[in-house]
Amino acid sequence: MTRTATPSAADGSFDKAESPGVGAGRPGFLWAAPAAVFFALFAIVPLIMVAVLSFARWDGLSSPEFAGLDNWQLLFDDPVMIKSLWLSVLLTVLGVLVQTPLSILLGVWAAGHQRNRAVLSAIYFVPMLLSVAAVSVLWRAVLDPNFGVPAQATWLFGDGNLFGTQAGAIGVLVFVSTWQFTPLHTLIYQGAARAVPQVLYQAAQIDGAGTVRQFFHITLPQLRNSIITSMILMVVGGLTTFDTVLILTQGGPGSDTTISAYYMYQKAFKSFDYGSASAIALLLVLVSTLISLIVVRLSGYDKMRSTMEGL
Repeated sequence: MTRTATPSAADGSFDKAESPGVGAGRPGFLWAAPAAVFFALFAIVPLIMVAVLSFARWDGLSSPEFAGLDNWQLLFDDPVMIKSLWLSVLLTVLGVLVQTPLSILLGVWAAGHQRNRAVLSAIYFVPMLLSVAAVSVLWRAVLDPNFGVPAQATWLFGDGNLFGTQAGAIGVLVFVSTWQFTPLHTLIYQGAARAVPQVLYQAAQIDGAGTVRQFFHITLPQLRNSIITSMILMVVGGLTTFDTVLILTQGGPGSDTTISAYYMYQKAFKSFDYGSASAIALLLVLVSTLISLIVVRLSGYDKMRSTMEGL
C-alpha cells in the first residue's frame, strides 16, 4: 500500500511519498552510457589517434613510422606555422570584438515587442540556414574584383581587389564570419534577455532609470553567463575556421591569411605530411581548450551557482 505525502502539523512540510520499487536517487550510469559511448567513439578515440600520429611520419599510403619529437620540433621551427598561429588568434579576437556587441544589441532588441520584430528576426536568421561553403561561395562572387560589387564601386573600394592585400583579405574574412554567425549568438542573447525578470525593469522605472541605464545596469549584468558562453563558442569556432579561408582566400595573398587550420590542410592533403598535420591539429585542440579554461576561470563562470543570469 502506498502512503501519500501528508502535511506535517509542526511546520507544514510534507513527508516523502513512499512507493515500493521506485527509487528517489539520481539515474544510474546506464542512462549516460549511449552518450558516453558515442562521445568516446567519435571524439576521444580520434583524438588519441591524432595524438599518436603527431609522433609519426606518414604519407597516407605507407605504414606510419615513429618519429619521436621531430614533427613538433619542425612545427615550432617553421615560420609559416608561427605566423599562422598569430593569424588564427588575430581573426578570433577580431571576431569576438565585432560579433559580441552586435549580437548583444540585436539579441536584446529581438527579445522585445516591437512591431514587425518577428518578421525582421526571421529574415535576419536566414544565414544560419546556409552552410559555410555556400556562404563563402556567395560572398566570393559578390566581392569578386572583376565583376563583383567592388569592381562597380571603385570610388569606395579603390582598385576593387579586396583579396589583394592582407588587411583587405582579413577584413573580408571577419565580415563574412560576422554575417553568418552573428545570428547564432543573437539567438543566445535573445533567449537570455527574455529570461530577465521584468520586475527589475519595473523597479528601475520607478527609480527614474531610462532605457540606456536599464541596459547597462540590468540587462548586461543579467547576460553575464550568456556572454561567457557565446565568447567560448566564438573562440573555439575562430581557432578552427577552415572552410571560409579555403574558399575565399586560399590562404593568400601569399601566406597572409594562412591560419593554422588551413595550414594543417595544406600539410595533410597537399604535402602528404600527416604527421605534421596531426601535430597542428593537436596543438589547436590544446590552445582552444586552454583559452576556454582561462575565459571560464577569469570570468568566475565556474563558480556560478544561481539559476538566474548574472546572480
